Amino acid sequence: MTLSHHVLSVNEALSGIFGSISLTAWICLLIPQLITNYKAKSAEGLSMLFLAVWLFGDVANLSGALVTGLAPTATALAGYFCISDVILITQCLYYNTINARKARQRTQSTETDVSDEEPLLGRRRRTSSAGLPGSHRRHSIRHEESGFDSLKRVVTGEDDTPDRSPWLHNTLGIAAIWIVGAAGWFVSYRVGAWDGPETPDDPTDAETPVAIVGMVLGYASAVCYLCARIPQIIKNYREKSCEGLALLFFLLSLTGNITYGLSVFSYSQDREYIVKAIPWLLGSLGTVVEDFIIFYQFRIYDVKREPSVSGANGAVDDANGSAVA
Repeated sequence: MTLSHHVLSVNEALSGIFGSISLTAWICLLIPQLITNYKAKSAEGLSMLFLAVWLFGDVANLSGALVTGLAPTATALAGYFCISDVILITQCLYYNTINARKARQRTQSTETDVSDEEPLLGRRRRTSSAGLPGSHRRHSIRHEESGFDSLKRVVTGEDDTPDRSPWLHNTLGIAAIWIVGAAGWFVSYRVGAWDGPETPDDPTDAETPVAIVGMVLGYASAVCYLCARIPQIIKNYREKSCEGLALLFFLLSLTGNITYGLSVFSYSQDREYIVKAIPWLLGSLGTVVEDFIIFYQFRIYDVKREPSVSGANGAVDDANGSAVA
């Protein structure tokens, strides 16, 4: 008994491959940022407004995809987006709440330890830098990496040095996503996951109320996607730092957005279908420009931070060396 497979057109095959790659990217999307937050025990690098608007866009995206009968891969991805957002937002809220509580406790303990005879000017000097954007994150890390901790790492042989070629390693990771995604689609096709009716459902009339609602939801999701990254870009600019952000998180997002848009576009080039898919194409491909802005911020802020960090480490090494001598 031979198993016959549904013969896919080129458009269907391309849509399936791109959709599988996009699904693989979105499945792995959370892992780098979740690990980064877990190691730092903090989510200060992420803008909560960015995540909130992103979640709202994903909810509108899923609702619109269900109403308009978008490609199956696009609908499945929209549902997974919502689950991913909830997981990341939950982690961020947890760390923000815990760290805010610890900060209040430290402030209260510091205030009680301050002597009444200490000059007020001295107090202001000690606390003046607390309100500077990004100063808390950078100061805490420099404090943890200075003095005894640096000497301890040298003695014990611990190596916490950052990755010197993150772009190369992350590019290899993205290449693996493409390979695994394409292989996943091929396997799913061979096992018959794409077998089904050859004739698609009749497209919904663009003038019906259901289609209009779907289009409104689609454009709402596109606007949210285009606006979501703006708070994160502004946050990075104000703090002159991308500290706390996982570069691979945004690279996977870029890959997922590009292949998601290609999946929708490859599914059909029919005029009516393209018109229905415009909001999703704008929401996925339109954010690519903003992703490149964030990549540029990673680049310039890393360059500016490396000399100061190396200089600080050099100063610590000199101090340790003179102490030993």
